Amino acid sequence: MEDCPELKLIRQTEICKNCTNIVFGKGNENADILFVGEAPGKNEDEQGIPFVGAAGKNLDKLLEKVGLSLQDIYVTNILKCRPPLNRDPLPDEVKMHTPYLVKQIKEMKPKVICSLGNHATKFFLALGDLEKINSQQGITSVHGKVKEINFYGMEIKLIPLFHPAAIIYNRNLLGEWEKDMEIVKKEVRETKEQRKLF
Repeated sequence: MEDCPELKLIRQTEICKNCTNIVFGKGNENADILFVGEAPGKNEDEQGIPFVGAAGKNLDKLLEKVGLSLQDIYVTNILKCRPPLNRDPLPDEVKMHTPYLVKQIKEMKPKVICSLGNHATKFFLALGDLEKINSQQGITSVHGKVKEINFYGMEIKLIPLFHPAAIIYNRNLLGEWEKDMEIVKKEVRETKEQRKLF
């Protein structure tokens, strides 16, 4: 990965100085659909790949159930480095890490972004404005509801989803996730059909 200004910002953060790997993403960088979580965990930090721990294995299973794989999507996180003890991201960390995420999104140009969990969902609902994150609705209120957003000049369909880790701890969310993933599949199918028209 080239040493761009956005990457230099990440390297200045304390969590970057204390992590094993910067975790950029995995999957198809040309995919129409992007999944964005909160931050790498212990396994992700060790391997340098997002969603490889229990939540990642759960995500793979959940994607497979609706006929999606890493060939169809790209997966990344808001933070590219693991916060100590998997604590919530601090505002300064989000501020220093999100320019790289925005760069990834501009290069990828996804048609659909699935935000995984509260932090990612609030970031996108606030359109990346860190001052407005706390005033956004939480994942329980907005999951599975498609919202068209203009994110840094890009028209994107946002679909908030429960984080795969939440489903491990609360199996009652599985039915909601499966219903929400059917919405994701429908949006991706419509996006592909629209591309064929142009």
